[in-house]
Amino acid sequence: MEVITGAMSTLLPKLGDLLKEEYKLQKGVRGEVMFLKAELESMEAALHKLSDAPIDQPPDIQVKLWAREVKELSYDIEDRVDTYMVRIDRAPKELHGLRGFIDRCLDLLTKAKVRHKLGTDIKDLRSSIEEVSKRRDRYKVDQVARRHASMTVDNLRLSALYKKATELIGTEKKSSELIEWLMEGDEASKKHLRIVSIAGVGGLGKTTLAKVVYDKLKVQFDCGAFVSVSHSPNIERIFISMLHQLGGKNIEATWSQQQLIDELRKFLQDKRYFIVIDDIWETCVWETIQYALIDNECGSKVISTTRNLDIAETIGAVYKLQPLSRFDSRKLFCLRVFGTEETCIPNELAEVSENILKKCGGVPLAIITIASMLANGKENTRKSWFKVSHILGSGLEDSPDVIKDMRRILSISYYDLPPHLKTCMLYLSSYPEDSGIWTKELILKWVGEGFILKDQRKSFYEMGEHYVAELINRSMIEPFHVYHDRDKKAYFRLHDMVLDLITHLSTEDGFLTTLDGQRPIHLPKKIRRLSIKSSNGQYVKQLPTVGLDHQVDNHYFSIICNLFHLRYLRLSYTSITEIPKEIRNLQYLEVLDMSETEVQKLPSTFVQLRQLLYLHVSRTRIPDGFGKLKHLHVLDGTIIVESPTMMHDLAELTEMTRMGLRFHEWNESYENPVIQCLGSLVKLEYLKLIGCNGDFGSRCDKVTPGPQLLQNINMKSSTICAVPRWMSSLCALTILHISLLTLGEEDLHVLGSIPSLSHLQLSVEESTQGCNKKIVINNAYSFLCLTKFEICKTIGVVFAQGAMPKLQTLVLVFGVLETLDKFGDFDFGLENLSSLMHVDAWMGCSKAKSEKLKAAEDSIRTALDMNPNKPTLNCHETNWLKVHVQYEGCQSNIKKILSKVDGVSKKSIIHPKQGKVTISVDDVDPTTTIEMLNKAGMLAQLLSYTYLGGEEDPTRCSIM
Repeated sequence: MEVITGAMSTLLPKLGDLLKEEYKLQKGVRGEVMFLKAELESMEAALHKLSDAPIDQPPDIQVKLWAREVKELSYDIEDRVDTYMVRIDRAPKELHGLRGFIDRCLDLLTKAKVRHKLGTDIKDLRSSIEEVSKRRDRYKVDQVARRHASMTVDNLRLSALYKKATELIGTEKKSSELIEWLMEGDEASKKHLRIVSIAGVGGLGKTTLAKVVYDKLKVQFDCGAFVSVSHSPNIERIFISMLHQLGGKNIEATWSQQQLIDELRKFLQDKRYFIVIDDIWETCVWETIQYALIDNECGSKVISTTRNLDIAETIGAVYKLQPLSRFDSRKLFCLRVFGTEETCIPNELAEVSENILKKCGGVPLAIITIASMLANGKENTRKSWFKVSHILGSGLEDSPDVIKDMRRILSISYYDLPPHLKTCMLYLSSYPEDSGIWTKELILKWVGEGFILKDQRKSFYEMGEHYVAELINRSMIEPFHVYHDRDKKAYFRLHDMVLDLITHLSTEDGFLTTLDGQRPIHLPKKIRRLSIKSSNGQYVKQLPTVGLDHQVDNHYFSIICNLFHLRYLRLSYTSITEIPKEIRNLQYLEVLDMSETEVQKLPSTFVQLRQLLYLHVSRTRIPDGFGKLKHLHVLDGTIIVESPTMMHDLAELTEMTRMGLRFHEWNESYENPVIQCLGSLVKLEYLKLIGCNGDFGSRCDKVTPGPQLLQNINMKSSTICAVPRWMSSLCALTILHISLLTLGEEDLHVLGSIPSLSHLQLSVEESTQGCNKKIVINNAYSFLCLTKFEICKTIGVVFAQGAMPKLQTLVLVFGVLETLDKFGDFDFGLENLSSLMHVDAWMGCSKAKSEKLKAAEDSIRTALDMNPNKPTLNCHETNWLKVHVQYEGCQSNIKKILSKVDGVSKKSIIHPKQGKVTISVDDVDPTTTIEMLNKAGMLAQLLSYTYLGGEEDPTRCSIM
């Protein structure tokens, strides 16, 4: 059942807030609000109950209509409550004297009228609630007799078990692979029970593949069974079926689960068996079944199938089933349409058939379903095939029955979702087909919609990432781009058939109204979410979330400030240059993205956005009182800190998990305020500091109570004198990017004692004053968890035996001539790193002769040959110079500045998403280049720079 709970999740807490003393409700109105809250809580429970109804036993149509009415009522109530709370919470104007007195009196009168209006509205709402409650009793929602669907899911599954041999296209190679997985291993391991789980989206052919392998191998075993678990399993019946197929006798239908398990174990004790357990939906079901699967060391095999990757990994080895190739898809399509796979598709149908196959995405169920419909058509005309192509992905109610049957199979995974994930899934119907969905943007929109449940242990963004991961594991969405070195999905996409399903469900439920300009518009009476899709695939998404394009300027933004229900607003890449004072009207705004704009300052009224959770800025000045934004969790980009007193304000943001600060003119007066601020930000997980040059808390041993959740510190755009000792007290710190003036033994002691540090990026500006001797890194510096170490510029270190015992990846960035002049050789002691697996060497060689470059590479390679692990080496060198710059600010400004620099190649590459620019300069040394940039005024916007020779991909250059 696709019922979701409307605005209940956000409305009920608001009703609770209304009862607080600060809103000064009259006694009678308080009683009415308490009544509404109690009734709505009961209705929410009923909606959850309906949502959990069995898949093949949907509630009556009257119950569905009642559920929709409840949801619409919840939206209406929330709108009125929001309007009331905004008017009551409106901050008074800061006026003095007679004018101020008059305004305050008028404000009191206005609020009195607002409270009176609320009382009238609440009475009207009570009448509506009572009528809905009566209908609930009249329709017997809580005990409605559910009718059986005309075709059960199990019936639809039978076709997968009894396909013709000619229809098993694409299974030969996969079945061979699966058989190899089952049978692999040495003689000893082959005796043990081997379990392989086939995982994949619904309709991909898991059951078919398992049946093919079962039929091929069962003759090699003493006995076998093929049982289907399905969504609502009867474990006793499954065990009885298994016993019958295996050859068991005298089975009693009244046996308990325990008796059946005992009988199975007894029967299988000395037999080599092969069992397929198809369609597992819950881990607990598998855990029960596996009690019967005895490992008797006879070489028995078990195959399971599931749509859930987590369950597959729990069961055993995972065979992740891939879609059919385009070649096999075309063969299967032709077989079903024309009766033979060798048939050539007529030229006039070639283009539309390719479009149909693209939408089917290699899913056999989808291909067979659509091809069967075309085969049964009266004529194979271009017009009729284009009509079918249009239907796919549209979610239209009047789709043919075969498509409805296909939706039913694909919908099982949707019905299995918890209510909050059903809501999140329906939201994806606002995206056009074949679009890459940016995970970060989507999570922030879910936040704006109120879809993400609160959890004391996780931030809202972590909860959103958990939702995405769960949808991927359940095969509802598929990732297609992953962040480098992270198990985070940057982008994902929807299969067209899944999009068709959720579009259909979304329209049926009234969740989203979609206008695409291609079919007659039948608008519902009320539109809560509107998705407008143009013919070229672009789209404008719905309120309460708004994203704007580059044509939007300051005038349009002033109009947007009147949308006081707005929760999400993205201004990135727009032409907006200033934020008006009217932004205070957006009292419910939770997400604001101003990245890549030229907004340099926030108005004083900005601090009235008390619901703000997420803010993304680009080198922006903030107003006094910024600490009033108590709910702020994430501050992406950087804000400019202009005085030490601002740190006291920022210390009030105790919910902050991510923060970036750029100091205008750092001096010692900042040290204590910064340390005290960090001591208050106990939930901080990521910290970026720019412009902290010189001393930075090096005399402080511990930050109290301190950001003990801090995992990532980025200080590569600051050059400090010493590693702060308090960093060694950060138990969760795993990633540190830091730039030092010089590197000393005390610095290594502090860095080595950070308990969880796994990735260290260290930039050293110059060797220890008056000494060009290398520092020996040995086992005196712990580095117990360090697996990746990047050191650049001045590499004055050599590794001794026992150093960095878990280090696997080492990145060396150095100038060949500079290193040779300062230290005389390229001996880094790489042969002594016991766990080293790979080295990246980036060698700056703007004026180095080829023999010196070769000497550097040979020295590194010789050391690695002496290392027992035989680590791999990638060397990068060239005869021309690249200056890598990390910047912050508007992309267009950086381009303008670059155009003024003499000698800078026109091929300069801008990476606005990453805030990086690579400047290619021919035959110019680093000093001259930096002087040129300085003359052009660019250094004012640079965060850091480095230089090296090598034709590296600038997106991989992580030393900035």
